[in-house]
Amino acid sequence: MSDCTASGERATAASQPPVTRISASGRADRSRVEFFQMMAWRWDITKAKKLTQGRAPEGRIESREWAGMLQLVSINREHAAETDLSEPLIVATVPNGGMLIIDGWHRLYKALTTEVPELSAIVLTAEEELACRMHGGEKGQGHLR
Repeated sequence: MSDCTASGERATAASQPPVTRISASGRADRSRVEFFQMMAWRWDITKAKKLTQGRAPEGRIESREWAGMLQLVSINREHAAETDLSEPLIVATVPNGGMLIIDGWHRLYKALTTEVPELSAIVLTAEEELACRMHGGEKGQGHLR
């Protein structure tokens, strides 16, 4: 699996938007996987988005309650400014760890900087979280290449 940071740097927390490469034929290459990594845990965001596509958000995230967590993720401010706050965040319940936003950190940053008090969220089921988890917990310890 490869990371998808726009700068080509290794993603250590929230990955930036996936890079779409255009082949010589002019076709977009969407084979890269977008992922989110927090310490030794990594989730396949491409898979999470497919699993939750079309699902109505069932939760709300209060922006200020998550503000401190932004210190742990890398935010591209230009990308954050362009994000759509109507797109729900994706949240996973981490075994023995509580809730964690796995997709939507740039939206959270924008919400905080534009004083939007809350964002909608889709919460993965335990089965969905495990299906999207690439490394961590019983999936083993992951290492970035």
